[in-house]
Amino acid sequence: MRVPVSWLKDFVDITIPVELLAERLTLAGLEVGGIEYLGVPQGHVEGARWPESNHLVWDRSRLLLGAIREVKPHPNADRLVLAMVDYGGAELEQCVTGAPNLFEYKGQGPLSQPLWTVWAAEGAEVWDGHSDEPKRMILKEKPLRGIPNRSMVCSEKELGLSDAHEGIILMHNQPRSQVTGELALPGTPIQDVLGDVILNVELTPNLARAYSIYGVAREVAALLNQPLRAPSYDVLMEGAPIEGQVFIDIREPELNPRFTLALLRDMQIKPSPEWMQRRLNLVGQRPINNIVDVTNYLTFEIGQPLHAFDYDKLVERAGGQPPTIITRLPEAGETLDTLDERTRQLEPHNILVCDTAGALSLGGIIGGAETEISDTTKNVLLEAANWNFINIRRTMQSQKVQTDAGLRFSRGVHPSQAKLGVLRGIELMRQTAGGAVAQGIIDAYPLPAPTVEVDLPVSDIERLLGLAFTADAAADMLRRLQFTVEIQGDALHITAPDHRLDIGAGIVGRADVVEEIARIFGYDQIPNTLIADAMPPQWTNVALVREERVRDILVALGLREQISYRLITPEHEAKLIPNEGRGEPPVRPYETVEYVTLANPLTVDQTSLRHTVLISLLDNAQGNARYTARQAVFEIGNVYLPRDGETLPDEPRRLGILLTGPRRVESWQADEAAAAVDFYDLKGVVEGLLDGLHVGGADYRRSEHPSFHPGRSARLRVNGVDIGTFGELHPLVAQAFELTAAPVLAAEFDLDALLEQVDDLHKTSPLPTTPPVLQDIALVVKEDTPAAAVEAVIVKAGGDLLRSARLFDVYQGDSIPAGHKSLAYSLTYQAPDRTLTDSEVAKVHQKIVKAAERELGAKLRA
Repeated sequence: MRVPVSWLKDFVDITIPVELLAERLTLAGLEVGGIEYLGVPQGHVEGARWPESNHLVWDRSRLLLGAIREVKPHPNADRLVLAMVDYGGAELEQCVTGAPNLFEYKGQGPLSQPLWTVWAAEGAEVWDGHSDEPKRMILKEKPLRGIPNRSMVCSEKELGLSDAHEGIILMHNQPRSQVTGELALPGTPIQDVLGDVILNVELTPNLARAYSIYGVAREVAALLNQPLRAPSYDVLMEGAPIEGQVFIDIREPELNPRFTLALLRDMQIKPSPEWMQRRLNLVGQRPINNIVDVTNYLTFEIGQPLHAFDYDKLVERAGGQPPTIITRLPEAGETLDTLDERTRQLEPHNILVCDTAGALSLGGIIGGAETEISDTTKNVLLEAANWNFINIRRTMQSQKVQTDAGLRFSRGVHPSQAKLGVLRGIELMRQTAGGAVAQGIIDAYPLPAPTVEVDLPVSDIERLLGLAFTADAAADMLRRLQFTVEIQGDALHITAPDHRLDIGAGIVGRADVVEEIARIFGYDQIPNTLIADAMPPQWTNVALVREERVRDILVALGLREQISYRLITPEHEAKLIPNEGRGEPPVRPYETVEYVTLANPLTVDQTSLRHTVLISLLDNAQGNARYTARQAVFEIGNVYLPRDGETLPDEPRRLGILLTGPRRVESWQADEAAAAVDFYDLKGVVEGLLDGLHVGGADYRRSEHPSFHPGRSARLRVNGVDIGTFGELHPLVAQAFELTAAPVLAAEFDLDALLEQVDDLHKTSPLPTTPPVLQDIALVVKEDTPAAAVEAVIVKAGGDLLRSARLFDVYQGDSIPAGHKSLAYSLTYQAPDRTLTDSEVAKVHQKIVKAAERELGAKLRA
């Protein structure tokens, strides 16, 4: 939010440099992201973090307030005029200008009311108004069509206020000096009139109290310990009583706790005062007319959005009777034409402001087109209401509309502000548009907000901050923030001001109040201290430690971790099932399990919580395939499975792995670098993971998971427990995700089940000091015999002398009987304490052959 310091000074005296004020605000939680200077010099504060600004500083002796007393025709040019400017000197200065907004005054003789402008003397530095690129220039004397000209009247572009250069700055009312507060005289440095500093305050949603100039002023007053000046809420009411001229009917108090109305009759639509237009421009608002500008002005000044209705249009809609303003939820199929020229289909939760004829506006967000203020408006009905912030936020999201009013109501505005807003708003309208304000206001307040009270033991302040405060010191800082504080012995009884919606009640509010003390005292003033209490017992988070170990192992194996959103749609996740009803059910039957759905999704493609991490891996792989052919990633995350009779779902952890593209990065040294990864690359990663976790007892079985290739995938079991499936992705699934350039290898494991098999204590062996004996063995077994079963028999029969068994060949051919295959293993025999003899090895080798023949029907291949 843009905060002009000149506006801030209406409410609080600023006694320190602006740069230091920005630092103080930032440390107090209102981060100032930048400082913008308009014509005034930048302050230099030691240690401040603000970079040097390159803005134009207005020369105090050459850029002055001028009063145009007369506009004469140029004798030699129809498109030029001579402005006679009073700049405080002995005589009027003649300026030759082509400003079109002066032409209407040409030839009228001396003006009854001067036109106030910015006058630049010879030697002044200004921006070049005729240059498309930012460029400064020094004003020099130059005749224009035969008339000497040594000064100029300036446009906003030439001063750096905006890009407007169609005319010069004209003020019809005599401005005031920001230094003295008095009416500025000709010759006053324009720095004192229009110069300003803008603080760009980056407000977070929890700072609802500061979404206004007055809200920021409250913080400044507390930080600087200066008195706070509130705006005037006095109203001159000279019209007929408002009772009977309008009625209110609130049908949803939970969504609309308060609604107030005031009436202004016989007013005149015209431009708002220049001081108001200037302030609106400084905060980024476009002036429209005096009535609309007041509603925008109050939104930024005190943070209470207002809405103005054309009262006569309401009466017409009511058939000539006093209108009844109704707040309600929409009827089925109801629509609303809003001020942004859109017809909105209303949803059941959209709170509306209506009358008996239909909808008038989207409550707290945007007005309707039918009763908007126009140039013919004579009577204005002003609304200031309060709305449920959650409902406003939800409506803004569903209707895809963002407004300054909606922004503030979605953060939270206290109902008490409605009455203050309607009083100040109607008075400003009276002052700027004339007319008579009806006596009284209509104030419907069916759901008063509770008063928030907190009892705070003084000892809690030291316990939470590590810094002792006396009761008087703590009470003083809270009172500076407009808290009401009673000192009751060693405790404070605190009543929060109504604008502090962020303060909890009772015990919950103690931490909130202590935080306020710390903010005003200054976080940077709290000394660093060591904890005085004994450290609590430290307990290892075993689940987290093991999860981090999985990450470390996979990264060491060459994979990168990805983190994905958990939100998907069931239709999108169904792309993982190319063929329903084929084979065994998947580890997670995506097409049959119910989904956890969002009540109010942000986008149409994020409506439900995922059942599998495969969907996230494949979505990211599809996007990354445009930039790289080789991908090797993993993800550890939760999936969400509803539980019968339970409100919250089961959230098991899953490990997903994805490989695709070349086996290695291309290199002139590796001929096989361009070969794509296959099933065995992924199996190697899985085995490396199990080895790193010291998990044994793994076996691999053919998988019929529908998301995977039926002949190139396997189910992993560890000690008889199903862990998950890995292998090549089904071609139809890969095609659905546009991943057809190379095979896609993927895995999804139940991480909780896998980590339960981890034993933190595992056996280790010293490096061998005796030579190994290497022998090969080839066994002929039935074709459907798993290699893992053969290896298990070999290891068991080999006993302690068999150090390792590695499959190195699988063969089926003429020498092998039909329906059989040959599995060749490399066996390593080794004893830790001696060199094995040939007879010892032969004995064990023969034992392995017999065990394989007995248990598997295997034959030793000749």
